[in-house]
Amino acid sequence: MTHVTEHPLVQDGRSTALATACVRGGLAAGLGLGGLAVLVVAAWISSPYPDSGPGGALHLAAGLWLLAHGVDLVRTDTLSGVPAPLGVVPLLLAVLPFWLVHRAARDTLDAGDDGDRPCPSASGAVAAVAGGYLLVAAAVVLYSASGPLPADLATAGLWMPAVVGGAACAGAWTALGRPLPGQREAAVALRAAGLGLGTLLGGGAVAAAVSLAWHARAAQAAYEGLAGEWSGRVAVLLLVLALLPNMAVWGAAYGLGSGFAVGTGALATPLGLAGDPAVPPFPLLAALPAEGPGGWLHWSAVAAPLAATVLQGWRVGRSARTWAARDTALTALGTAWGCGVVAAVLAGAAGGPLGAGRLSAFGPVWWQAGAATVLWGVCLGVPTALGVRAWGRRGLRPKPLRVARPAQVPAPAPAPVAASGSASAPPSMAGQGAGAATPGAAASAPGATPEAGSASGLAPGSVPPSAPEGLASGEARSASDLGIDDDPYGDSAFEPYDFLPAAWEPSPPPPPAAG
Repeated sequence: MTHVTEHPLVQDGRSTALATACVRGGLAAGLGLGGLAVLVVAAWISSPYPDSGPGGALHLAAGLWLLAHGVDLVRTDTLSGVPAPLGVVPLLLAVLPFWLVHRAARDTLDAGDDGDRPCPSASGAVAAVAGGYLLVAAAVVLYSASGPLPADLATAGLWMPAVVGGAACAGAWTALGRPLPGQREAAVALRAAGLGLGTLLGGGAVAAAVSLAWHARAAQAAYEGLAGEWSGRVAVLLLVLALLPNMAVWGAAYGLGSGFAVGTGALATPLGLAGDPAVPPFPLLAALPAEGPGGWLHWSAVAAPLAATVLQGWRVGRSARTWAARDTALTALGTAWGCGVVAAVLAGAAGGPLGAGRLSAFGPVWWQAGAATVLWGVCLGVPTALGVRAWGRRGLRPKPLRVARPAQVPAPAPAPVAASGSASAPPSMAGQGAGAATPGAAASAPGATPEAGSASGLAPGSVPPSAPEGLASGEARSASDLGIDDDPYGDSAFEPYDFLPAAWEPSPPPPPAAG
């Protein structure tokens, strides 16, 4: 009898969870496409002279939705009759599809927190959400083939899965708590790359905005010339808003030095605008610099990559105060490469063809922008990181320990000399007269002669008791230290051997030799 083994994919109801994730992906695609279709249909309804019916509006919405995913479109209704490609992605339109896929993958993995429903693995959730989304995208590609803006199949098969898969992976990463790599160098490099990239794009946006304000009259003339009715102007204004992130990327590429192309054979850099540009009438393109060499105002755009590189080097150096110099340099180098890769992707998405002929090259060149970003990071970011690390290590150096000096005991003052010429008694002899000795309790000093002993009250020829050990250095001890509890002579001030000279008392002079 054979037993049917259940596949691990369908154990514990995970097949239901994967099916739910696939449905979430399809709903995310439908929401993005539906929201864009509402805007396009509303613009078509408000237009007093619509060129096509509702089918044309829906085909336009489908084309814009595919363009937001990096898919090139092909315009068939050109004046020359030759199909012209359209590949400039409005980056603001790409935010909505990316966020919807991100949220679908995140919610799929968060659904298992309640414990009521099974939760698929991270890889399963990413594959299911992306699969459901791409099924809807394939249907939209087929639908656009019958309209005026059909999708290019090569870019649809390349960029659409890449964008959707990246957004789904980002959602799964968020659901897992945004874990960073285990190595500290990789985590620091990611954070520093994000800081540097944000600063670079912010500086590019400021540079582009200043240039657009400088050429405000030309931009206004181009805006008014595109449409006369209010509905057309609203549509142009929405397109301008959708292209504002592209403008920031163009400004960043301009400040990096790689610049951007304005038609085949024309390049705009801080050095100047070289070649013969082919610029269509559009408000944002009025911000392009004039032909000829660049001045100090054009060179001020270099401040954006300069600040971005210094900040990312500072971020690495501040975190690497306890690292070796080699690890710090490698981390700063990895940060530069990370920024370069993201800058190349953004530059490739922000540029592309606007038509055939001279308009086939428009915007930043992706590999030049990426290489310039890496070059800035290597030449300025790595030295900055090493310098900040060296500056921060000053506070980590061990300080010399303070060794307390031993307390110096002040030397005792010499004993005052009495009027009779004898030295005053030490404190241990308080209550006794100077030079007085108790009978039977005195001993002669070392080296004293019999005459000196008799002078001290000892009989000539008597042998003094030996001094206890430790008194050779002049140390005085009390009776309790010597184990003497009772004074045999009833004298409370009596101390054994208290007649011996103390360390601070001068020794008695030797007696004169008998003549």
